[in-house]
Formats: sequence, C-alpha cells, structure tokens
Amino acid sequence: MFHASRFLRFDENLMQGPDVLLLQEQLVKKGYRISTSGIYDESTEKAVLNFQQISGLRADGIVGPKTWNLLNLGNNNPITSADTLAVRPSILINLNRRRLTFTVDGSSTTYPVAVGKPSTPSPIGNWVIVQKSVDPGGPFGARWMRLSVPWGSYGIHGTNNPASIGRAVSHGCIRMYNQDVIKIYDLTPLGTPVNIIGNHYTGRILKEGDSGDDVKQLQRDLKTLGYYNSSIDGIFGPKTRQAVIAFQTHEGLVVDGIVGPYTYFALLKALDIATKNYEP
Repeated sequence: MFHASRFLRFDENLMQGPDVLLLQEQLVKKGYRISTSGIYDESTEKAVLNFQQISGLRADGIVGPKTWNLLNLGNNNPITSADTLAVRPSILINLNRRRLTFTVDGSSTTYPVAVGKPSTPSPIGNWVIVQKSVDPGGPFGARWMRLSVPWGSYGIHGTNNPASIGRAVSHGCIRMYNQDVIKIYDLTPLGTPVNIIGNHYTGRILKEGDSGDDVKQLQRDLKTLGYYNSSIDGIFGPKTRQAVIAFQTHEGLVVDGIVGPYTYFALLKALDIATKNYEP
C-alpha cells in the first residue's frame, strides 16, 4: 500500500497550510519564481506541472508521494549546530493506542491523538521534527511540527475538529487537541526524535470471486466515482470487475480487473478530488 499525506492541488476552494508553503519553498529552491504564500494557487499548479513533466512524472498538478520524493524532502533538514547540541525531549506515538507520549527531563506525559485512517496510515518509523509553525490555522489548528518523512508532508498539529481525537481518521498526520499541542510546542526543538509504532491495515489484493467488507467499500468507492451502479453486496462479481477495469483504463493503469496497491492508490487520489477532501 502506498503512503500519502493529503494530495495538494489547485481547486476552487484554494488549499492552504504549512504543507503548501513547504511545497512552494521547495519549488523556489528548484528555480521556480512563485509566491511562498502557503496557498495553492494557479502559479503553484503551473510550477508543479512543469516540475512533474521534466521529472518524468504524470503531469496532473497533484502533489502525492512521487512528487514529494523528487523534491528531496529528506535533504531539507534545517537543524543548526546549536539545535544539535541542545538537550532534546522525545516523542513516542502509539498508533494502536492512539496516544502520544512526550518525555522531557525524565518526566512523561501522555496525550490522546488522532492518527491516519487505514487507507492513509501514519508513517511508522523513527523521524525527527524538521519544521515548526505557530497558528497555521484551519485543519492544522494552533501549531504545526513537520516530521522528516521524505514521501509527504506529515506532521504533529492541532485541529479544528476536536471530535476526531482518539480516532483513525487523518491523512497520516498526528492530530492533537489545540491546548495539548500548545503545551509541547515550545518544549520541542528542531531535531526532536519522534518514534511512531504500531500496526496499520494495508489492504488485501481484491479480485473476482472475493467477498467481504473491503469489497463493499470498493463498490462504494467505485459508485462514488461513477464507475459502479449495481448493489453494494460485498461480492466481487463480473459487474465489480467491469467497474474496476473502467477505472483502471481511465487512470492509465495496468488493466487487469484486480485491485492491488497501484489501483488502491489511484482510487484514494480520485476519491479525495471527487469528495473535495482537504483534511491533513
């Protein structure tokens, strides 16, 4: 299964946030003359389209893992020598328990968090904080701290949807109550280690003859996108296969009627656009 933070793109409801700002800053480093406003506008889309084209990617103006990877996020680590010498706290995020444990000077405090949903899981591994921002606003809430994940803009941040805390609902980011992220923000310097542990569902390969709740979800998704108009019965029959083939053909994928990682990922991107999902 592919990992993906939210898909950045130009839309009638202009996407904005620290991830858009990071994208623009990286494009400026590549020589593009665009505004670093944190708003995904037409000039940003044109720069992305050009960057994708010259990089050999599908030029659709949508920023996903492949585009992020080629922007060399892994080499964009603004940690100074002073930061390196500083005594840092540590952060442990348990995806199964949906808890963040902040440890400093031998004392630990645990906070409830929201984590990535099964289709867009939070990135398991050992990372560090590489960027911080006060009051990014909107779905990012009161504070933003970006992780050193090279294939997307993942972070620990506040939220304008406190009801989501304690659930697996995000695009992979770690959401905290605003009052909680404010508490740890000033105590978290650049370079703070963040260890994300736990399990996430990666999705089985689906083909004709399969059945189950995941097939039901596939049928719902295909219906939302206009490829499937039969009953949601959880049975991968000829009509479901026909819908998958139509979707794969439209997306330029290998047309085999089988739902594997590439088809799952294309479905995820198409659904975000169709449903106007802008949540990090």
